Amino acid sequence: MKLKALNGFKDILPADIELWQRVESCARDVLARFQFSEIRLPILEKTDLFARSIGEATDIVEKEMYSFVDKGVTMRPEATASLIRAYIEHGLYVQRPVQRLFTIGPMFRHERPQKGRLRQFHQLSVEVLGADSPRLDAEIMAMGSMIMERLGISVSLEVNSLGCPDCRPQYRENLLTFLAEREEHLCDDCKRRIVKNPLRVLDCKNPVCREQVADAPSMAENLCDVCDDHFAVVRKSLDTLGVNYSLNKFMVRGLDYYCRTAFEFVTQDLGAQSAVGGGGRYDGLVAQLGGPKNPGIGFGMGLERLVLLLQQQKQDESRRIELDVFVAGLGEKASELSYGLVHELRQAGLRVGMDLDGRSLKSQMKQADKAGSAHVLIIGEDELASGKGVLRNMESQEQQDVELTAEAIHKHLAG
Repeated sequence: MKLKALNGFKDILPADIELWQRVESCARDVLARFQFSEIRLPILEKTDLFARSIGEATDIVEKEMYSFVDKGVTMRPEATASLIRAYIEHGLYVQRPVQRLFTIGPMFRHERPQKGRLRQFHQLSVEVLGADSPRLDAEIMAMGSMIMERLGISVSLEVNSLGCPDCRPQYRENLLTFLAEREEHLCDDCKRRIVKNPLRVLDCKNPVCREQVADAPSMAENLCDVCDDHFAVVRKSLDTLGVNYSLNKFMVRGLDYYCRTAFEFVTQDLGAQSAVGGGGRYDGLVAQLGGPKNPGIGFGMGLERLVLLLQQQKQDESRRIELDVFVAGLGEKASELSYGLVHELRQAGLRVGMDLDGRSLKSQMKQADKAGSAHVLIIGEDELASGKGVLRNMESQEQQDVELTAEAIHKHLAG
């Protein structure tokens, strides 16, 4: 039987790594501008952590978590709960009143694998704990937009307010009244959600359900004065920062802990998987998990989807440079000299390739081209005799003689 990766689990091959590194490097650069520090978290957590934070009525907890039932532990389906657990456990709120933290790593959900959605997926998770200013909400969204812009990815920002424990109960009653009249037309999942968490009905992707709730009352129409004022400042601050956005009254996010500001970055280029990132405010979650009554806000971005978007962009068709020089040694003596020379060039900081199997010049030139080398240094019997190799520019095909020393070769390549 041919060995293959598990369904929904994917190898990230060397040809794709450059885009992954580009995404991570860009994110780290932008996050540093906003004073964020990295935290690294374990993959396994107690199952109760996610049941308490995400919500027992969510699809994630009910259907999608990879749990070791006999051990009471779960492979993390998202990072916010784990990060807050670490925040509480290590007393980070004592060290600094406001913590700006991020983490990058794999998450696990037992979903139906499809384009942009895997069972092991990688996520950038960004959290700010200990601040409740609505201006911070706008700043976080502006930071997410900046990451997208620097990557050259076109997305739109959708924003909503989910209210708070003071105004949400009345909205819930209004929504229940609306849904009761349409319950028979809803899918089985939504019928169950009506009982446990009716707001999740608004998030259903079933076309029939979406049609049924098209005229549903919105949370924005039922906000208390405090939440209404908070959301007004968020929108004004987005305008001040020059961040384009649209209001989406049906956005509720997939997790129970969100309150007030919620947002998503969406694209039209990935089919049904339109969201490439999203998050919101979760002011009660730290206290809910046993910590102080500190507010919080954050977002997550799916790295697989960002990489897919980069792959779909119109790429520059010019030849991509992966190596500074490929050394082609012809014959045993030339190969022996080349072997030591390659190591010296690498020590000098150059990216250098070499064939170790004694192939022909034609074969080595093909290797160099496939490897994306800017130059090829050819060393044969004549070159050994003269002490000078032939340095060929792979783009212009121009050639020049160069002394067979690491210093001379480095000087030619730098010039």
